[in-house]
Amino acid sequence: MSLIRVSYRLDNPTIEVKVSFMSSGVSVDAPSYSVGEVAAMMGVATSALRYYEAEGLLPAVERSEGGRRRYSDADLGALRVVECLKRSGLSIKEIKAFMDMCVEGDTTLADRLELFRNRREVVRREIDALREVLDVLDFKTWYYEQAVAAGTEDAVRALPSARTPDQHRAAKDYLAGVPMP
Repeated sequence: MSLIRVSYRLDNPTIEVKVSFMSSGVSVDAPSYSVGEVAAMMGVATSALRYYEAEGLLPAVERSEGGRRRYSDADLGALRVVECLKRSGLSIKEIKAFMDMCVEGDTTLADRLELFRNRREVVRREIDALREVLDVLDFKTWYYEQAVAAGTEDAVRALPSARTPDQHRAAKDYLAGVPMP
């Protein structure tokens, strides 16, 4: 059984397809991506990808015959999870512990579920806090739009809460010392 390996780059520079011709037929290997291509797709530095690999966050990245990293679609999925966990506030050490759990398999499913439930709750609290910030920013934007239109801040400074638009009333009251609902 003879094997001829042909590599062909499609017009899309992020996809490489390898076709192997064998006497029994043709097989197409899954697409793979270079470190530069992945960095561009994910919006991260190539040094970050190398760091993630060195820290064990992406332990199974394959190498080409020349020793260059070749990322699979599965690696991209894992990287998206790593980036999500990082943005959710987990440290590299905590993300590594999660990735180790994944490698351990089904015996860690309950621990992984708990990790995601905890992160979800933390993120929800952060979102709630940011909503309060956004409410104040929205109110102050409205406030200064009114002041600019009137030519003076006095036109809105003494405005009673009852005459403040409903969507801004809670933020106005909050700034006066009333807790947000």
